[in-house]
Amino acid sequence: MSAPPALIYLDNHATTRLDPRVLEAMLPWLTDHYGNAGSVTHDLGREARAAVDTARDTFAAAVGATAREIVFTSGATESANLALLGSAARLLTEGRRGHVITIATEHHAVLDPLEHLERTGVAVTRLPVVGQQDGDGIPGRIRLADLEAAFRPDTFLVAVLLANNEIGVVQDVAAIAERTHARGALLHVDCAQAMGRMRVDVDALAADLASFSGHKFHGPKGAGALYVRRRGRAVRLEPLVHGGGQERGLRSGTLDVPAIVGLAMAAQLANDGLADDVPRIRGLRDRLWSRLEATVPGIAVNGPAVDATDQGDAFVRLANNLNVRIPGVDGQSLLAALSAAGLAASSGSACSAESPRPSHVLLGLGLTDDEARASVRFGLSRFTTTAEIDVAADRVAAGVAELRGLCLRGGAG
Repeated sequence: MSAPPALIYLDNHATTRLDPRVLEAMLPWLTDHYGNAGSVTHDLGREARAAVDTARDTFAAAVGATAREIVFTSGATESANLALLGSAARLLTEGRRGHVITIATEHHAVLDPLEHLERTGVAVTRLPVVGQQDGDGIPGRIRLADLEAAFRPDTFLVAVLLANNEIGVVQDVAAIAERTHARGALLHVDCAQAMGRMRVDVDALAADLASFSGHKFHGPKGAGALYVRRRGRAVRLEPLVHGGGQERGLRSGTLDVPAIVGLAMAAQLANDGLADDVPRIRGLRDRLWSRLEATVPGIAVNGPAVDATDQGDAFVRLANNLNVRIPGVDGQSLLAALSAAGLAASSGSACSAESPRPSHVLLGLGLTDDEARASVRFGLSRFTTTAEIDVAADRVAAGVAELRGLCLRGGAG
């Protein structure tokens, strides 16, 4: 029996490989240095507290914040829930329910909490995005005029993805922030996909709240952070979890010291590697697209073109993202064939992979159900190699040819 093919991992939007340097930083806190950071009456506890303090400083510096603005969480889903539900609960203490604006193509970590808020009486507006064939903007971005028209006197929050997890489109967050603050509302930015793929600076974004997940940028799973602005106009949230009062009362529970140390190291490495990693990864992504375009008839990109830029000549698609639709091929069948051939990819968000419905992001672009189901997402990382890209392109082309051949043979029979 022949050996199974070597795995080529191109599902880095779902999760990333733990960087060995991150693991090395975490190991002491998993073994000998096991103290509780809240137990400061002895050396083990005090050294754990010092490690958390250092990690908080490191992570804050990586995202342009101050240490007291960082709340450690289990990941971006918890962070987004705390930002959305916590700000709404704060408003409720003042006897108001209010109105939230978001984007129809947001991650479910934002959409689902907002559905919950709707059931409690909070109004929610979901902005459409520029469609794939609209021709009047960048596919996947919102129209700023739509945002301006959506504001109401009781709008207290706008929630946007900095970079979409399926089609990689980067929103013009600075322009969104300007309009949001002019109306007296807060801005929550989901930065989960952006870290390590572009510079993330919460001040430059003018974010009031920002969510992060370590496992999206080669850190550990179960580790994340919420940025809560405290400089200037301080943001006030109600906690979702009550208990020991950790994280200034916003997120009670024993701190996961190894995960926090790993999160901070991953953030530092992400920033340190931007200048080299992003151009290299973009080159590999463009190489993958060029080879697929040449070998897979009818293939097309979902979202902005891979080389699309905005008026300031900044790329508007994440360097590691490629989302394509392949006419005449069922995406799930292709992914199964690719998995058998040793290539890991996906059709969209890992959080909705078990849903039988087509991607809400692709439908938001105006794709039909069949077009959305014929789509596949590839996500590269700092560990992706040229050889892997070339083999991956060959395996995709072979898989498409085989599936199309089966369809033709089935139709003829």
